[in-house]
Amino acid sequence: MLIIDNVLISRELFTNCFCCDLSQCKGICCVEGDAGAPLEEEEIGLIENDLHKIIPFLTPEGKTAIEQFGIFDYDIEGQLTTTLINEKDCVFVYYENGIAKCGIEKAFIEKKIKFQKPISCHLYPIRIKKYPYYEALQYHRWEVCQIATEIGKKKNLSVFEFLQPALTRKYGKKWIEKVKKFVASDNFLKSKNV
Repeated sequence: MLIIDNVLISRELFTNCFCCDLSQCKGICCVEGDAGAPLEEEEIGLIENDLHKIIPFLTPEGKTAIEQFGIFDYDIEGQLTTTLINEKDCVFVYYENGIAKCGIEKAFIEKKIKFQKPISCHLYPIRIKKYPYYEALQYHRWEVCQIATEIGKKKNLSVFEFLQPALTRKYGKKWIEKVKKFVASDNFLKSKNV
């Protein structure tokens, strides 16, 4: 593990390859799983403030689920997550040419809102585990992302490299530079005791 500014980083982010291709996986991570996407508390307010601008991009089922249950729920560990439609699709999913996509991100792309999407979605397959004095970035393996692993290997693109824009959004450019500098100047990736 590497620690930079109270953020523990798994070595797997540098040693495992990943490159998501929605045309291959069809956005399955937005419709499979046992809970919605993890949410940070402040994200709920951001989404609720712009919900009227996001709603036009959602499916009728998503709109109904939001009306009935709201935009967030809790997983089995009591963590905030997006609400699901019939325990499957995220309420913010819409479909384009058979590919599940995010209605929040669509509203962002069309410059209707300033919030891109939940950071957990932007960072996937990294999951953030929060502790009292630090947080840990862990690589989450899921069989539905096997194609992304294969594409990443072909492109020789690490999880860290693929997710650098999302990591920059979360932690800032200075943090990214500290990580890169440490990894480049140390035997971090060669050490078996990390």
